[in-house]
Amino acid sequence: MANLHSMSFFSARQRVLWVGVCLMAVMLLSACGFKLKGATPLPFQVMYTNIPENSAFGSQLRRVLQANTPGLQFVNDPAQAQAQLIQLSNQRLTRELALDPKGQVEEYELTVRLQYQLSDASGHLIIPPTILQTVRDMPYNPDAVQAKQGEIATLFASMEQSLIDRLVRRLTAPDVAERFRNPDDLPLAPELLADPNQPQQLPPEELLLNNIPTTEVF
Repeated sequence: MANLHSMSFFSARQRVLWVGVCLMAVMLLSACGFKLKGATPLPFQVMYTNIPENSAFGSQLRRVLQANTPGLQFVNDPAQAQAQLIQLSNQRLTRELALDPKGQVEEYELTVRLQYQLSDASGHLIIPPTILQTVRDMPYNPDAVQAKQGEIATLFASMEQSLIDRLVRRLTAPDVAERFRNPDDLPLAPELLADPNQPQQLPPEELLLNNIPTTEVF
């Protein structure tokens, strides 16, 4: 009995010591400025974007941004926005990657490519024209066309979700918040879109002529 009592006593004492050590560690980390990882809100509350709200990509992007930044409002008039997220292009590309001896496709390469920029209310480029791209290979069976078409659609949707996640991480990055707060030295966005509601494909050469480099992120 004495041994059991001693073991229980020391076990309880060890638990108390362990809790104390954990509390001390948390206090030290707090003193050092450590923060648990969480959602980082956008540095603005009112946004305009020409990405169509009635598209799967556009509606999901809005949901993720509003979940990340409670109170975020989307407006239809760019003049009312604190920031403008402009989609320059959004493409789904399919390329034959491999053929069998009969000349039928055995494998496709799928690409989703988003080109965008972010500017503030005064037209300063917070994020210059940037390309986000994801590429995946998919085996194909010509004897199961309907099933494979459904698989392609599902894979494209997954790839677009990946781009949305990467885009949101970029929009909420610390350097973007800093550039938004201090935009005076940033270049002004050229008039890249004749109609801001209609995304257009712009070749990199045209962007370079405007002295705005295109950044590609795969």
